[in-house]
Amino acid sequence: MKYKRILLKLSGESLMGDQSYGISPAMLEQYGADIKAVAAKGCQVAIVIGGGNIFRGLSGAAQGMDRVQGDYMGMMATLINSMALQAELERQGLRTELLGGLAIEPICKAMSRRRAQEALREGKVVIIGGGTGNPFFTTDTASTLRAVEIEADVILKGTRVDGVYTADPEKDPTATKYHHLSYSEALEKKLKIMDLTAFALAEDNKLPIYVFDMNRPGNLLRVVEGEEIGTLVAS
Repeated sequence: MKYKRILLKLSGESLMGDQSYGISPAMLEQYGADIKAVAAKGCQVAIVIGGGNIFRGLSGAAQGMDRVQGDYMGMMATLINSMALQAELERQGLRTELLGGLAIEPICKAMSRRRAQEALREGKVVIIGGGTGNPFFTTDTASTLRAVEIEADVILKGTRVDGVYTADPEKDPTATKYHHLSYSEALEKKLKIMDLTAFALAEDNKLPIYVFDMNRPGNLLRVVEGEEIGTLVAS
């Protein structure tokens, strides 16, 4: 097994499946099964999930809403998704710990490095919602911060595309895939892997980022076992 402790970053939009809004039970079930398969191999799993399927602070701000209030609403959306994923994982027999950048009793305790690492050592899947707990930061930044805190081996960024391309492969049929990139190459080429704050934090801490297609069943296990199916961004 290549990675022993991972931070899995999922987008909120991925939970929609074929829907235009909300949470697809089918996608939850698939993600739950993939996470269960990895945990069964002894890999320690922490998860950060976005909230774009419910609400985005930036979208609200663009429509005239107060940015800070909108960002807190977005953090609440990530907690809704985190609760849904927690329920599905527990339905499939996994033990979980839900922590939050925002502590909301009785839903979740406040995120702390000690709590998260202790739960991981106990074999629990740790889900971290609520972003960083601060406005103006994305869940990309939250996932990088949490990965550094828990000393993850890698950030696995699950998307609907099988890696990073020279252009959007869904729009440009001539787009070619990168199999390995340095942080500087990704910045020079202006590849939108993560926002700049998240990217700088990953680079400063020499934390590799692996981008892969999470929507294909079994891919998460393939990545954890070292199969090269996506794009690695590293030093």
